[in-house]
Formats: sequence, structure tokens, C-alpha cells
Amino acid sequence: MILAAAAAIMVALAWAGVVNGVTDISSVRLLATLLPGGDRWATPLTWNEWVAVVQLRLPRIAMAVVAGIGLAVAGAGMQIITGNPMASPFTTGISNAAAFGASVAILTGLSIVGSRTLGTMVAAFIGAVLCSLLVFSIASVTRMGPTAIILAGIALSYLFSALAAGLQYVADEQQLSSIIHWTFGDLGRATWSQIAIAAVVVALACLHARANTGNYQRFAAGDEVARSLGVSVTRLRLETGLSITLVAATVISVTGVIGFIGLVAPHIASMLVGADERYRLPLTAITGASIILAADLVGRLTLSPIIVPVGIVVSLIGVPVFLWLILREGRWSR
Repeated sequence: MILAAAAAIMVALAWAGVVNGVTDISSVRLLATLLPGGDRWATPLTWNEWVAVVQLRLPRIAMAVVAGIGLAVAGAGMQIITGNPMASPFTTGISNAAAFGASVAILTGLSIVGSRTLGTMVAAFIGAVLCSLLVFSIASVTRMGPTAIILAGIALSYLFSALAAGLQYVADEQQLSSIIHWTFGDLGRATWSQIAIAAVVVALACLHARANTGNYQRFAAGDEVARSLGVSVTRLRLETGLSITLVAATVISVTGVIGFIGLVAPHIASMLVGADERYRLPLTAITGASIILAADLVGRLTLSPIIVPVGIVVSLIGVPVFLWLILREGRWSR
């Protein structure tokens, strides 16, 4: 029932995102356009309104759902393999590494098949993947497990943050504006082809997570207990880490940096359905998509016709929630 209610809320938010914007569109008229014979009981959308829906609003909604599901499931996976409830996909420094890669592409004018936007995306993806692979390689070599992942991720996050800041320092005004805009996190830059690629990566990651719900459940008892129950801890941790890396890098390369989803969504799901991964992971995915859909709707309506990037809105919501989670964990530890 909780999963069904959450899915209904997600669909309602998606529908609200389609009909609301700089120019509102009547739900009745949209239904009249979509349903056969709808023109008999309402006026269908004009051609310009239909183009706005298909080319502007639907890509935003689709990217919000894909990004929300991907980042939320990646966050749940990171918390599972590290045993740290405050971990997220960005624990490995992925966001700062992606920002560094994008900054390099913008400063050098990198272009792929004639597109600078594609060049920036590829550079951000490569930066995020290389950083994450380096973190997991350090963890594998040191045999410190989750502790090494967190410590190496923090160190590399600071490193790439400093490198990105250095590039911003030497950038001219136009380049600096492009770099900062990329780091905001924006759903409006996604194309249907990019959304399709991200959707495939996220779907494969979700299938992997679903297939390992039982093993993830055993992780909660600790590595030694999980091994005694037949779980290949090292292999599953590396597989999950690779899945998290690909999802986070793909989503960030398309949307820019959107934080807190991977941290907040798993906790909300845990509060609603407990720690059973069979229910927590699906609810985490739905919650992540709903949060980004809601944040995008708020960003489009609050200062209309100005659109506030979704990354800013999510951070404004996520910071107080994050602080509340810290206080909540502190009360539980006493």
C-alpha cells in the first residue's frame, strides 16, 4: 500500500510538471489531446502548446524520474556497502571530479562530433568514473573495506574541488559562467537521446540491486556474518561500487551536480517500510524521483518565468533534512 501510494504521488507530480509552467496548460485539454475522441468534450492543445509539452516539459519530467531513481538507488547501495547511513554516491568524490572534468572541457573548448555540450558531458563522465575507480582501487589494495572507500573519497573530493577551483580562477567571464551554470544541476539541458542512455544505465543498475536484495540484507549483519552466509562480500562490494559509479557519472554528466537525493531518499524509505531491502529499494527509487519532480516544479513556479535550477532547490531542501538526519542518528547512538 505504501509503495502504491508513493507511486501515485510520483505520477501526480509528473503530471503537475507537464501542465504547470510559464504557461499553464489545462489538464482537461491535455487529456482531450491524448485520448481518442477527446475533441468532442474539450478543446485540444494548439500545435505550439503541444510542441512545448513534447520538446520542453516531457524531457524535463523524464530526466527528473531517471535521475531521481538512479541517484536514490545509488545512494542506498553506497550506504549498504559502506555500512554508513550518511554515505551517498558523492562520498567517492564523484561530483567534484565531474565538475573538474567539465571545467577542463569548457576551458579547452573540447568538442565531440562538433558539439561542445557533448564534449563537456563526456569529460565530466570520464572525471567521475576515474575518481570512483581510484577510490575503489585504493580500498581494494589497502583491504580496509568501507573505511578506505570513505577516507579515500573524502581526500579525492577535496583534491578535485581544489583543481576545479583553480580552473575557475584562471577562466574568463564567459567560461566561468558556463562552469558555474553546469554545477547548478539543471534538467533543461537533457535531450531524448541522452535520457535514453541514462535510462538504460539506471535500469541495469536497478536490476542488479533487485537481484541482490537478499545479499544486501545480509550485509547489515557485518562482513564476517555475510561471508558465513555465502555472500562474496568483496565481489559484491566491487560490483555495487561499479554500478553506483556508472549511474552517478551518467546522471551527473547530463544534469550537472544534484546532491542530497542519494542521502535523503534511502532514509525516508527506511522510516516508512523499515530495513527490508525488498521494499526499501523500490520505495527509495520512487522517493528519489518524487523529490526531484517536486523540486523542479517548485523551481519553475516560485520565480516564474525565471527557472531556478533543480540542484539549487534540492540543496535548499536537503541541507535541513541532512542536519535533521545527523541529529536523529546522534540520538539513536546514545
